[in-house]
Amino acid sequence: MLSENEIIEGCARHDRRAQQMLYDRYSRLLFGVCMRYASDRAEAEDILQESFLKIYFSIKEYSGTGSFTGWMRKIVVNTAITHYHRNLKHKHYVEIEEYVSVETGVSSFEEDFFTSDELFKVLNELPPGYRMVFNLYAIEGYKHKEIAEMLGIDINTSKSQYSRAKAALREKLEILRKLKEKYNAEDNIADLQK
Repeated sequence: MLSENEIIEGCARHDRRAQQMLYDRYSRLLFGVCMRYASDRAEAEDILQESFLKIYFSIKEYSGTGSFTGWMRKIVVNTAITHYHRNLKHKHYVEIEEYVSVETGVSSFEEDFFTSDELFKVLNELPPGYRMVFNLYAIEGYKHKEIAEMLGIDINTSKSQYSRAKAALREKLEILRKLKEKYNAEDNIADLQK
């Protein structure tokens, strides 16, 4: 088993074995990043494939300072943004002004109440622009100014999309919470009647 540095050095020499080891070691982690930005699994796989090609061809630029995983994540996020821009004209796009979301007033949910699949599904139901800004701000930690520059939007649009994304997520999670509570209550009643 090669160390991370040996894999990096091998990839810099375009060694197929090292490239395969890099893919085997990090593809699941990076695929999770891709899924947050993609509308479906096939799109995430496309982003992942394109990201690995970029990683393989630019690995010589990795300076060795900072986290190698963080360096790769940045490539994946930038690839997802490029993919988003390239495919924007092909997707149904909802303008901010057309989307109205109602704040539910629910400030937080129990941490373990929702499964990761449920949270992913709810996040994936957001309009693409909202999902992109939410991921970049809340998950990747970019500032609104950086997001505005990356996406070619106004800083206030970034802030507005993030705010509306949070409101839409709260609304969707509240609906899901009520459905789960109703389902659990119905199960409890059925168990008592046995």
